[in-house]
Formats: sequence, C-alpha cells, structure tokens
Amino acid sequence: MKFKGFITIKELNENPNLIPDVRGVYKVIFKGSKPSYLDEGTCGRFKDREPNVSVKVLKENWIEGADVVYIGKAGSPTGQATLRKRIKQYLKIGQGKKVGHWGGRFIWQLKDSDQLQFCWCETPNDDPSEIETDLIQEFRQEHGSRPFANLTK
Repeated sequence: MKFKGFITIKELNENPNLIPDVRGVYKVIFKGSKPSYLDEGTCGRFKDREPNVSVKVLKENWIEGADVVYIGKAGSPTGQATLRKRIKQYLKIGQGKKVGHWGGRFIWQLKDSDQLQFCWCETPNDDPSEIETDLIQEFRQEHGSRPFANLTK
C-alpha cells in the first residue's frame, strides 16, 4: 500500500485542496523524539462533549517508537465521503470548530500539532473501513496497542 502526501497540518490548513477528492485511508504522522502535551488542546466540542483529557491519559496512550499517531478512513462503497472532505473535518475540529470528527482528538493536545503530517492512500475500488481495520491490526501486531489517537478498534 503506497501512501502519498506527508504534508503538515499547517500546510493543509493553508491549502486543503492538496488532498485528493476520492475515498481512502489516511495516517497522521509524528516526526519527533518525545511529545509535549497541552492541558487544553485546540479541539472543538462535538455534541457539547469535552474533547480534552488529562496529560496522564495522553501519556498512557502514547506509543513509544511509533511515528503513526492516528489511522482513519474516508468513504465507503455506498457513501459520499472523500479523503478531502474527511480530513478537512478533522482539520476544522482541530481549529476549535464544532465538527463531526471526534475520533483522533488526542492529536490536538500535542504541542505543535500543526507540524504533524497527513499521508493518504486512495482506495477507489476498495472499502476504506476494511483497509483501516487491517492497518490498525498491523499496527497492533507491531506495537502491542492501537495508535495513540485511535480510541476504538
């Protein structure tokens, strides 16, 4: 599976049209040695829920030695979601807006989250949900746990 992009959140916020408008899977990548955490991140509220967790919870979820901090999907064989639409939602909730992208919210409590990178793989003929599940399972096999900001699967 070939991933493309590797573009920072800062760059994607400036030009979200760099993201393909097809269904697929994506990863959020941390390039650094040790993360710094924020007590309050930039994540917006969805359904009026508190998005922030304690720094203790963030530290407990961090996977030492892993650069992938989140794996997500966009679209389904019958749905209309695309990588561009889904990642734009993720970026907007990270800007404090009320948007339906609750999964992966832990990344918004990382200091310098705008330097995280997104990469993606287009899957126009496959079900992104199945591929996402496989990618998370591969991550679990390698690291013993799901990625830092994946809270289910």
